[in-house]
Amino acid sequence: MIILKAEKVTAGYTSEVDILHGVDIQIQEGQIVSIIGPNGAGKSTLLKTIFGLLKPRGGTIAFEEEDITGLKPDKIARKGLSYVPQVDNVFPSLTIQENLEMGAFIRRDDYSGRLEEIYELFPALKGKRNQKAGQLSGGQRQMVAMGRALMLDPRVLLLDEPSAGLAPIIVSDIFEKIVDINRTGVSMMIVEQNAREALKMANHGYVLAMGRNVLDDSGKALLENEEVGRLYLGG
Repeated sequence: MIILKAEKVTAGYTSEVDILHGVDIQIQEGQIVSIIGPNGAGKSTLLKTIFGLLKPRGGTIAFEEEDITGLKPDKIARKGLSYVPQVDNVFPSLTIQENLEMGAFIRRDDYSGRLEEIYELFPALKGKRNQKAGQLSGGQRQMVAMGRALMLDPRVLLLDEPSAGLAPIIVSDIFEKIVDINRTGVSMMIVEQNAREALKMANHGYVLAMGRNVLDDSGKALLENEEVGRLYLGG
């Protein structure tokens, strides 16, 4: 079942310049989909448009067969999509616990059970729950950001550059957590500059360049594609 689908999406940050030019992308329920491409390809712009942070000037976005094109982020979040931006993705002056609770801002039920599930998923955070997020390492902050996004128990999680700025050993931990999250039943769409590792864990991958679709295939097939390797994977 296709859970999220964008068709012919055109969008940008100003009325004069489009970054995305008719982009098509979809994710099947339970999949990890990785989006790769050079800087300026429109990858992050696509996630922001899907989540309602940018309003598309063309095309449609459907979630669970419902048209969500142009909806505001809070309404999209209520439908079951969560988004983790690349930067400014934690509240540094708040504790880990408070950050996670902020992720449940639209819930009106008892979310204490969900909170404990997040701590089980990210055990490194549990003993530091009263520590301010601004005092954490980059990897721990990324875990807090993902944990906060998961507090709404989303069907789909959008991740923008989850490994950006992290040490290689921490990058491996973050990718392991992404797989763990997916195993809980959360479908995931990931924008990632670490293209090789992103494709290794992806069921399907998309290559964007200059705001347009260049290629899509299974993660394995893209890894084995000589042109993809030469242009986007470092040889």
